[in-house]
Amino acid sequence: MTLNATSSDRAADRAEQQSGSLSAAARRLPEGFVLGVATAAYQIEGARHVEGRADSIWDTFSHTPGAVVDGHTGDVACDHYHRFAEDVALMQRLGVQSYRFSTSWARVCPDGRAVNAKGLDFYERLVDALLTAGITPWLTLYHWDLPQALEDRGGWPVRETADRFVDYALAVHDRLGDRVSTWTTLNEPWCSAFVGYTSGEHAPGRQSPADGLAAAHHLMLGHGQTVRALRSRDANLQLGLTLNFTVADPVDPADPCDVDAARRVDGQMNRMFLDPVFRGQYPADVLADVAGLGLEHHVRPGDLATISAPIDVLGVNYYNGGAFSHLPPVTALSGAPATTRQTRSPFPAADGVHGHPRGLPVTSMDWEVQPEGLTRLLVRLHEEYTGRAGTTLHVTENGAAFDDRPDEQGFVDDRARVEYVRSHLSSVVDAVEAGVPVQGYFYWSFMDNFEWAWGYAKRFGIVRVDYDTQERTPKASALDYARIIRTRELAVVSRERGEDDGRRSPQATSGVSDV
Repeated sequence: MTLNATSSDRAADRAEQQSGSLSAAARRLPEGFVLGVATAAYQIEGARHVEGRADSIWDTFSHTPGAVVDGHTGDVACDHYHRFAEDVALMQRLGVQSYRFSTSWARVCPDGRAVNAKGLDFYERLVDALLTAGITPWLTLYHWDLPQALEDRGGWPVRETADRFVDYALAVHDRLGDRVSTWTTLNEPWCSAFVGYTSGEHAPGRQSPADGLAAAHHLMLGHGQTVRALRSRDANLQLGLTLNFTVADPVDPADPCDVDAARRVDGQMNRMFLDPVFRGQYPADVLADVAGLGLEHHVRPGDLATISAPIDVLGVNYYNGGAFSHLPPVTALSGAPATTRQTRSPFPAADGVHGHPRGLPVTSMDWEVQPEGLTRLLVRLHEEYTGRAGTTLHVTENGAAFDDRPDEQGFVDDRARVEYVRSHLSSVVDAVEAGVPVQGYFYWSFMDNFEWAWGYAKRFGIVRVDYDTQERTPKASALDYARIIRTRELAVVSRERGEDDGRRSPQATSGVSDV
């Protein structure tokens, strides 16, 4: 973790430059607003078969030829399992207020059932280190690493998996319930269900709309059962889940077919999960879209009442929105990894729906940079869902991969990422000023890591990881984030002075001197 003298001196110099670069018009963050970072177990821990951990579906999938770019696996990843103390110390140095991490189901219950005490020992050490460092732990129970033993029994498309999820959650609570107050059940069930079971791009790699819909229902059932079980144990816990969202706009708002294309995406990505939680029902139009794919066979009496158990916090994961049409684009955006694996659309019933580029800057994932979409999303969530339920909002993931180029000391001068964070935080402040009770923001990710089907080809971290040496080096974005945490202010970029307003391409901002 420790930086060499050159990097440390440079970091101090840049931090001083940043502190002095704030204008009188700098925006203040809301009082009590939490600034944190996020990671996920499989992406950083490594230690594949250490101290009782068995394989998850991602271990199996990443070892499948053609599934992950360059055949990368999470066997070692960032070796966080052995280096967590260094990583927590680095978070503390940066001033991180809260750390959102996930526990590995395959480490805690390797066969999906029996509890592995040594796996829980690791998370106990991690939580204790965080608390000692003054960093609030935020625990996510499921970030896509289903034990392979449960996948062999049918995985999320079978109802039993929801019951096993509750058992696992209670085992984690047995050990950490006295020290962790905020618990997220699931991270992005849309990805787990539809990218894992329908598109085949993620583990376990199935390509079935019917399996994806069954998985989606059982994921949400497991969420609701777990909320009820944890609530019965401790009414003071802050319980919720994290959903990933898009802001779906029609390419031509005057074209009914484009409007319907955007509706389908919004329904099958956003409302498919929001409505059961906050309204106790699946949206009627989505049910009509997926009619004949078997969802109705999995929904039993009482399921939706369980899924709609009240939650305290909704985690919002936002990377970008999209413009959709019934017509194909001339040139399409592509966020698909360069693997040999054949995949299909993750949407179970959106044939003939096409995304269109809008001339916005893009990240190295080919994802458009659209900060204003975050404001619109937060306002909509508050007005249509969370406000009436009394549920608070946190942005639990927001971040960008760029083509980081380290210098000879390993330092990354990532101006594009600095501007990404500033612009999206500013969009959150816009939402707060519009009356939305957003209480925190977690950057994804704390450090470079295993980026699922992209392997190690894409870097989202504000801390660079040299995968050969495991050395951690804070990037310019980490130093700017530390300044924001310390000063509680966002620097305002003046367009009148001709500075970059975040609308140029990342390539146009690669060489900077004022970060």
